Amino acid sequence: MNVQSITKEQAWEVRHTVMWPDKDFSYIQLKDDLLGIHYGLFEEGELKSVVSLFITGNEAQFRKFATFKEEQGKGYGSRLLEEVFLKAKNLGVRKIWCNARENKVSFYQAFNMKKTARVFTKSSTRYVVMELFF
Repeated sequence: MNVQSITKEQAWEVRHTVMWPDKDFSYIQLKDDLLGIHYGLFEEGELKSVVSLFITGNEAQFRKFATFKEEQGKGYGSRLLEEVFLKAKNLGVRKIWCNARENKVSFYQAFNMKKTARVFTKSSTRYVVMELFF
């Protein structure tokens, strides 16, 4: 497995396929994508999982974390997240956070992320803000 920086366009392809295939392609594009660092996990040269990191000062948010459905459960997402946490920490980040889908909270808890009191609903999906301090 190899984690490396990717283009926003590579991230968009995976986001669209995995997260919102029924939405218009522009739906998965973030206005801040030009400011993000996009990472992909490759196995034998094939992109399996992506995430985008947005750093402000010593804090970072990761967004649009997606692994192709047929590749889920193989450890690709976990490995990608571990690497992104390490990269963020090496860039001086002291706090990393995300808007976790409510049904994925336990996944993030396995990385020692903690739930906050901030909960919201977007497009009929409930999210919990989760965070980790380094």
